[in-house]
Amino acid sequence: MGAVASGLRALRWSEVLRWPSATVRQGGDEVDASELAALRDSVRAFCDEHVRPTARERDRAEAYPAELLPGLAEVGVLGAVIPEEHGGAGLDAAGYRVVIEELGAADSSLRSLVSVNLGLVARSILRWGTEEQQARWLPGLARGELGAFGLTEPGAGSNPSQMTSRAVRGPDGWTIDGAKIFITNGSLGAVTMVFARAVVDGQDRGITCFLVPQDAPGYVGTQIHGKLGLRSGDTAELALDGVRVGDDDVLGEVGGGMKVALSALDDGRFSLAAGAVGLAREALEVSLRYASEREQWGGPIAGKQLVQELLAAMHVDIQAASGLVDAVVERKLAGVRCTLEVSTAKLFATEASVRCADRAVQVHGGYGYVDEYPVQRLLRDARGTTLYEGTSQVQHLIIGRLLTGVSAF
Repeated sequence: MGAVASGLRALRWSEVLRWPSATVRQGGDEVDASELAALRDSVRAFCDEHVRPTARERDRAEAYPAELLPGLAEVGVLGAVIPEEHGGAGLDAAGYRVVIEELGAADSSLRSLVSVNLGLVARSILRWGTEEQQARWLPGLARGELGAFGLTEPGAGSNPSQMTSRAVRGPDGWTIDGAKIFITNGSLGAVTMVFARAVVDGQDRGITCFLVPQDAPGYVGTQIHGKLGLRSGDTAELALDGVRVGDDDVLGEVGGGMKVALSALDDGRFSLAAGAVGLAREALEVSLRYASEREQWGGPIAGKQLVQELLAAMHVDIQAASGLVDAVVERKLAGVRCTLEVSTAKLFATEASVRCADRAVQVHGGYGYVDEYPVQRLLRDARGTTLYEGTSQVQHLIIGRLLTGVSAF
């Protein structure tokens, strides 16, 4: 590569990103915008030192990032939203957004591991769990004993009403049988939120959520390999064969599982939107650096009109996606339900991340097609974000239902 031309430099996105001005509460105290920026810098520094340098090799080997978990726990990332009394950092929406966005920029496989642990599992236990359940599980989640969200089944993806897993109530607890698919943290975690139809005295009492220890007899998690992206994450197929749990393992109410699931998905989709902004931002950052250094036709390609068109389109997508995530943060900080805003942000940000990563490959040309540079990994990882926790098509239907009051599904 040639030297950076005079007058051109590779911007880091942090130089142009409009960070939210809202405060974040940490352990009950307000943290101002400068402390929010310091949080961003701390997570980015960890990622620059420990995550980015090894992301390519983990992706190639489909290697689970076990060696990173102690460090993530030590800097507070794994317990970001968990209250301090349970070993966490006590961050709320604005701080959590920063953490997940930085992880999404560095390695989406790692972001997925953390966002499921926190956005889906820890937040659900905080919202629906008893004091005993919170004391039992939250400290471990903050230490790296990860949680999984077991909703999707081989025959029930976007439509959970087709769920066939069953939990039969007996004289001394529940017996769960069934199968789950595409479960992040499902084979190397500590606990899985398993959704199953509760059967009491032969009657279907509705979908119910159970906190199932992954070391319970009859619980088998098998890693899925050969994924297009998110290759170093633990994505598992679950077999549940006579798994026994007690009444104190029910999260929420018997028959109230869909309330638990839908509230969790609001949090999970917020995580995905924030992580997708980070991924798109990374695509722009590496493209700016490459375009400033790559010389063709007598100078850096950053000075070519059609390359600038690609970079500008990426910038616009990121600004728009970031603004939608800002709107979610504001409503979450205000304690206002934000399903419409969350689905809007998840839909736009994940699709924008695909567009940005694709443009990044184009900017890099042939180098973008091999993993010497991270952009092809970014494209593969981005593609997965449009599929899970509600496909883009499902988000359109959710938004349509909330706008019209009429359900199309």
